[in-house]
Amino acid sequence: MGERTKWLVSTDWLEGHLDSPDLVVVDASWFLPIEDRDPIAEHKAEHIPGAIYFDMDAVADLSVDLPHMLPTPDYFATSVEALGISTGQKIVVYDSKGIWSAPRVWWTFRTMGVSDVYVLDGGLPKWKREGRPLTDQPTHRVTGRFQARLDHGAVKDYADMLKAIEDPEAQIVDARSEERWRGLAPEPRPNLPSGGMPNSKNVPFVTLVDEDGCLKPVDVLKQIFDEAGVDLSKKIITSCGSGSTAAVLTLALDTIGATNLSLYDGSWTEWASKEDSPILSEA
Repeated sequence: MGERTKWLVSTDWLEGHLDSPDLVVVDASWFLPIEDRDPIAEHKAEHIPGAIYFDMDAVADLSVDLPHMLPTPDYFATSVEALGISTGQKIVVYDSKGIWSAPRVWWTFRTMGVSDVYVLDGGLPKWKREGRPLTDQPTHRVTGRFQARLDHGAVKDYADMLKAIEDPEAQIVDARSEERWRGLAPEPRPNLPSGGMPNSKNVPFVTLVDEDGCLKPVDVLKQIFDEAGVDLSKKIITSCGSGSTAAVLTLALDTIGATNLSLYDGSWTEWASKEDSPILSEA
């Protein structure tokens, strides 16, 4: 893509390719319930021309009481076909905070077998600061033809994590704030205790993103993970509150050369809701 990392595209690049017939621009904006914002309404009010909205709480496994869990391949394929996405197209994902929820959708497409999928560096905030085009006109695409191929190794479930906390070769890296990970600040979801999983390290996702909403340079990312004690040559499982910002860690880790990567889909929302889960807390 001619960018500084293999998974990011710049606002310059995207504006120059908006008319490309094989390009699909995806608005993956999402907010925590406590933020009281409506991403669908915001998308309708303004979005990058040609962008379609991807609702990660709807394109999900709706049979479980956990937010935006990875759907089955068949349901994912049917959902993205309805959005007008086909196998073989180039996908660029953005969100309205910079780098926040877009990596989760980037990870989802990759986990479903898409290799040609990227994140817009700086997202909608950078796009708007630079005065680039926006529209409130809905995007209409013809129904796509999509074949999903689930990468089972990319996603971990609760049973996997019970093994990982005992595995000296596994590294669990938590994207939540240090205060939540240490059990000193409350979780944004009610009735969930805060704290950390045994055998976990803490790299808050916000430390990986610059003030302008762009991912930090590769050398800085390497230093952050190194200082947190993360060995890039070993197995790494990312986690967060609900499996969303864990993907920011996954994006950054893949960018700096980690290869044995997976994401705990249920993350802390699932872990802390189970009575038998061991939780480390300094509270």
